[in-house]
Amino acid sequence: MKSPASGMLTLAGTVALVLGVTVAQGFLTERWKDKSVSKDLQEAATLLEERFPKSFGGWEVERELEADPKELERAGAVGYISRLYRNTRTKARVSAFVVCARPHDASGHTPDRCYPGAGFEIGEAEHRQKMQLADGREAETFTGTFRKTGQTLRIFWTYGIRDEAEIDKEDVTASRSWVAPQIARIALVHEPAVYKLYAIVDETRLTSSQAMVECEDFISQLLPMLDTAIRGSGDEPAATSPPAEGNQPETPAAGAPESAAGG
Repeated sequence: MKSPASGMLTLAGTVALVLGVTVAQGFLTERWKDKSVSKDLQEAATLLEERFPKSFGGWEVERELEADPKELERAGAVGYISRLYRNTRTKARVSAFVVCARPHDASGHTPDRCYPGAGFEIGEAEHRQKMQLADGREAETFTGTFRKTGQTLRIFWTYGIRDEAEIDKEDVTASRSWVAPQIARIALVHEPAVYKLYAIVDETRLTSSQAMVECEDFISQLLPMLDTAIRGSGDEPAATSPPAEGNQPETPAAGAPESAAGG
């Protein structure tokens, strides 16, 4: 028979465990943080909206796209960009949707959660992919496809955070790395602000391989230019040669969704 003291110790241990789990969850979900917009977050959002490139590596803005206010609210967007870009050489089109948000908000809404609610089903399951950027760095992304009758979308998404070498700097203009962590909510928790980029191409009039080539080129050219613009540096990122002739799309243009807003 257990003594009263033993029972009390067991109860105390259980309470301590519950409290520990609660505190950990509260920390990871930012439950204990002030929900007002911090100075750093507002500055990062302003930089995004004011400096996001309109042309880079053969890509130019074709038009601004509408973003659903409800999607922006769910994404916790303090600042955002929603645009359709066109490649001047291949005529392909890629939609870019970018939000600046708190880590918890940026990591909480991914395409596999959002697009099924808009009538899409998952085609190619999401997977992590590394890609070489135009300035020689490497970026991590997630990619997958979502389809419904008459339409298939190829989506890449990635998170922009402070570069590891500058992680101790409380500076939203610090150099950035683009990552695709398996558990984003934990990996991003210490960031004052996170950029989340979606690059979306309509595969309806493209083969899957053609869509991949266009999206990869778009991201490869965009991210170095965006990082340079955010830092306010006058240095231009290194240019790369265009894709090989065999990788060019066979169709004159690739379509894109009317709204780039994702999950």
